[in-house]
Amino acid sequence: MASKRLHVRLRPTAESLVRGGHPWVYSDSIREQNREATTGELAVVFDRNDNFLAIGFYDADSPIRIRIIHRGKPADINGDFWRARLREAVQRRTGILTADTNGLRWINGESDFFPGLVLDQYADTLVLKLYSAVWFRRIEEILAVIREELRPTGLVLRLSRNIQSGARAFSLEDASTLIGEGPSGPVIFLESNLKFEADVLKGQKTGFFLDQRENRRRVGELSRGKEVLNAFSFSGGFSVHAARGGARSVTDVDISAHALESSVRNFALNRDSTSQAKHQRIQADVFDWIRTARAESYDMVILDPPSLAKRESERTGAITAYANLATAGLRLVRPGGILLCCSCSAHVTGEEFFAAVGNSLKRGGRPFRVLETRREPADHHATFPEAEYLKALYAQIE
Repeated sequence: MASKRLHVRLRPTAESLVRGGHPWVYSDSIREQNREATTGELAVVFDRNDNFLAIGFYDADSPIRIRIIHRGKPADINGDFWRARLREAVQRRTGILTADTNGLRWINGESDFFPGLVLDQYADTLVLKLYSAVWFRRIEEILAVIREELRPTGLVLRLSRNIQSGARAFSLEDASTLIGEGPSGPVIFLESNLKFEADVLKGQKTGFFLDQRENRRRVGELSRGKEVLNAFSFSGGFSVHAARGGARSVTDVDISAHALESSVRNFALNRDSTSQAKHQRIQADVFDWIRTARAESYDMVILDPPSLAKRESERTGAITAYANLATAGLRLVRPGGILLCCSCSAHVTGEEFFAAVGNSLKRGGRPFRVLETRREPADHHATFPEAEYLKALYAQIE
């Protein structure tokens, strides 16, 4: 006999949050449920008057106990449901995929009603990244929809480290190919008619940081005739754009030799567009190196560190670190130059980051003006506060 559908009722505050569009229900927000449940089951959420409120995935192993996938009227969660969701996500990204840009994000987790799931494209290869085990029992259903709607040549599965052991019970392995033929190494894709390699099998995230696409383009527009420092350079995305934009020189600084080697390969892929710029590489811990680098030696300084607050308890320290980085970066900028400060820490709000950087620059004693601030690009859109992670501030130093 089939088990009863899982029914859940929430505490008043959580009920209001879900009704207002928030996609997460924490374990201590559940007032009652009709039975025990396992990860991946559908939970039907009711309000205090026993009216339907939402449907979500139950996650027995996470503090986020329910991940909302639907609200409004009751609905069947099947292939047709996911097909409609994917089509909506694709429609939101109209115009991003072009003849000269074929790297983008098709599904951005909760903000596209696919909680804990990301789908990125690099040329003809898709990368499906799962951050939650709730998807394991529906993987074939999701793959069928992706295959039908996007028709990929190949699709690689990436799994968050904390769910890899549980995935084996469903015959799922990190870096495995689920559709077509998988790549044997990095995939080469286009961004603004520049070529980049994405390490879809072993690289961070899905292989490349697609979310900085618009900032890389902007750096390219601002770089003509400049000597550019790209701190926390990773694989040199900002640097390649700066070189193509007419920079006289570009200096990459990163603690990872592997990242700097990837930067060299990306420059080689774009030799015809970047050969006029001198490309220098320094392997060092940026936090140490930047304090002793020669003052006023660059016309543009880019500071794009990895997340400095991976949990809420690190938020205060991260805000201080961003301010200190801005102070150190300011010292390196020549008069008339540009300082770009970025953050990818979701636990630090935009208001906190922009205030920390702005106050740091004021304390630096050099006149400046904020040219612009930027947030997530259209294919990484955020529909709830915890998803608003990307921040960038451009300041011209007088």
